[in-house]
Amino acid sequence: MSPLVLALSGWGIMVVVMSLLWYYQYKGGDAGIVDVAWAAGVGLLSVYFAVLSQGDSQRRIVVGVLAGIWAFRLSGHIFYRVLKMPEDGRYQELKETKGDGSQAWLFKFFQLQAFWSMLFALPMLNVATNSEPLGLTDWIGIGVWLVASLGESIADKQLNSFRLNPDNQGKVCRDGLWYYSRHPNYFFEWIHWWGYVLLAFGGPLWWLNLLGPICMLWFLTKVTGVPPTERQALKSRGDAYREYQRTTSVFFPWPPKADAAATGSDD
Repeated sequence: MSPLVLALSGWGIMVVVMSLLWYYQYKGGDAGIVDVAWAAGVGLLSVYFAVLSQGDSQRRIVVGVLAGIWAFRLSGHIFYRVLKMPEDGRYQELKETKGDGSQAWLFKFFQLQAFWSMLFALPMLNVATNSEPLGLTDWIGIGVWLVASLGESIADKQLNSFRLNPDNQGKVCRDGLWYYSRHPNYFFEWIHWWGYVLLAFGGPLWWLNLLGPICMLWFLTKVTGVPPTERQALKSRGDAYREYQRTTSVFFPWPPKADAAATGSDD
């Protein structure tokens, strides 16, 4: 099956999935399910591409396994949040401000996420079509993937542990990695995409995989990551979060400008 056919069929699969999930939330479910489906969709499409592509078999196994593990962990983490916590403030605010038009807007948003799922699985498709045997660059890429996945898992665990402590309500989390970055989970998520650049290296279109970390950096820092998360944190944490913003790097881990006594936040 050609890469173009694989990409279009993958998009079609996600259109159906997102339509069904939109109907689920329309009937009273949590709109945050779209975030679960986006992450899971990228992983499922990556496996789909790896199975049906014509590249080196070992390379296809590696990218399918790595992308599948990444998606399983991330979607599981988000799904746990959806089950245990109130609906994401972004979606609550949208439903309040859009009123009767919120569901039409959400349907379009769900379909946009179907497209993004396919788009962000394209780097894995590019890897899966690379016919070169695995080499040193690929092992470095696997190492980058492992370090990034471990860092993101640690950041998520540290924040979850902080949130579960009732004494931390209204405070800003500065535990572990959160001492050095306001969004260490997003930082390691971004690093993870460089692994697929290295895994594609040597193929005729390897440079296209640079679009993965470039687009992800833009999304995380300018669109769906940092901006809405920090708006919500300012609403719920106020001056404590403003002090956190003043002292702590927004994305790249770096020693803070000054220690602050306050602890606890939302990300």
